[in-house]
Amino acid sequence: MSLRTRSLILLTFLALAMFPARAFADPALLFDVSNQKVLYAEDADQLWYPASLTKIMTAYVTFQAIKRGDLTLESKLISTETAAKEPPSKIGLPIGAEISMELGLRALIIKSANDVAVMLAEAVAGNKEAFIVRMNATAKQLGMSRTNFVNPNGLPIPGQVTTARDLARLAVAVLRDFPEHAHYWKTPYLKIGKRRLRSHNSLLRTFDGADGIKTGFICDSGFNIVASATRDGRKLVAIVLGSTTSKDRGIRAASLLEHGFLTHGWKLFFSSNTLQSMPASTTSNEIVSIRKQVKGWTCGNRRVTRKVNRKRRRRQLRRKAKPKTAATAPKKQPSNPFPQQSTQ
Repeated sequence: MSLRTRSLILLTFLALAMFPARAFADPALLFDVSNQKVLYAEDADQLWYPASLTKIMTAYVTFQAIKRGDLTLESKLISTETAAKEPPSKIGLPIGAEISMELGLRALIIKSANDVAVMLAEAVAGNKEAFIVRMNATAKQLGMSRTNFVNPNGLPIPGQVTTARDLARLAVAVLRDFPEHAHYWKTPYLKIGKRRLRSHNSLLRTFDGADGIKTGFICDSGFNIVASATRDGRKLVAIVLGSTTSKDRGIRAASLLEHGFLTHGWKLFFSSNTLQSMPASTTSNEIVSIRKQVKGWTCGNRRVTRKVNRKRRRRQLRRKAKPKTAATAPKKQPSNPFPQQSTQ
């Protein structure tokens, strides 16, 4: 038995282990960017919360404005009251502070900064609402027929939906139309002042050939990724939605990409499906929430690591040891319909 045959058999077992049958949808898609041939697909048309994958469209619309000459990379972004109020993940500029467009794009893509997403929207379109109109018009032009945007950063809000196939169309567009900005997607960390902020895309540090593009997380969507990698001049993109941990997200995306590179030749020979011609995987208009399956205390699941438990216990002990005064008493927070607001 040849080494290649043994590798393919091993890969088959790995695929079965990585993609078991689940009680909830777990969309995944793998395709070749050059010809949009589909190498693997699972629930590719299932409606899903995009989380911070929304920021791929935010970047795309911003790149369009730069290309038209409306703005430049030296243009200033202003932290308005609207932007400053956005919850984490953020860079936390005070109201009135300014950064360059170039730094803003890096903060949007690498740090996944929610406040910067609003700053970009206001700079490009004048206000957030007008920018969202542009986002949806662009989605329609790109054929993203099951996608709707309600904000520019992906924070949880009713009506903000997408699918794996639509995200694939967006990935193709941003990689094809703006190669001059490709370096943003593959940069593993960002420095702001003395802070070094690492990308949530673990494949940039662990997978051979990884070169982009974006992750996203909210409790209802789980951990999502649109991941690209290039080997021997061939670029593949894997889309994984609904992983229950960030580690699982990275492993599944890496497994898909490795599978694609190893089996690319015969996959294309036996399959003629493209992103356009692939039969619809579902006609359901019901969006799926996997909040109960996501592992993490922020989503209501108290199974956390011992390290996190130790840190939390130390904080609790310090608070108990420190007498409360009017100045130190915790302020009452307003109610929030979405307990977990951070996107990654």
